[in-house]
Amino acid sequence: MALDHCVIHVSDWNRSNMFYRDVVGAEVVPRGAGFVYRWGRQQLNCHGPGVRAEPLARLPVQPGNSDLCFAWDGTVEEARAHLATCGVAVELGPVPRQGGRGEGTSLYFRDPDGSLLEFIVYP
Repeated sequence: MALDHCVIHVSDWNRSNMFYRDVVGAEVVPRGAGFVYRWGRQQLNCHGPGVRAEPLARLPVQPGNSDLCFAWDGTVEEARAHLATCGVAVELGPVPRQGGRGEGTSLYFRDPDGSLLEFIVYP
């Protein structure tokens, strides 16, 4: 079993598309009135302006209330430099964290809606 996709909610398609493409390296794929963000076989489905999703969670995801972690293929220093180049502030890190592959080192930052994002680097 593997996680196929999860859902975030965005408030502005253009702003979010640029962020997830440029900062997180997503392929931005049009779907209906909205978009999905894809990395190979992993995907974030997006709810946002003009998208009417059914069915929904009992308490549907809202802009800015997601926590997501992405494995960074490089060093923590490279991840920090990438975020700086993109004008994204690091809120916390580097800090040791336990991820899906074991021990790693993480940097935390926010997407344009305020969702907490993490780049984890594994040794």
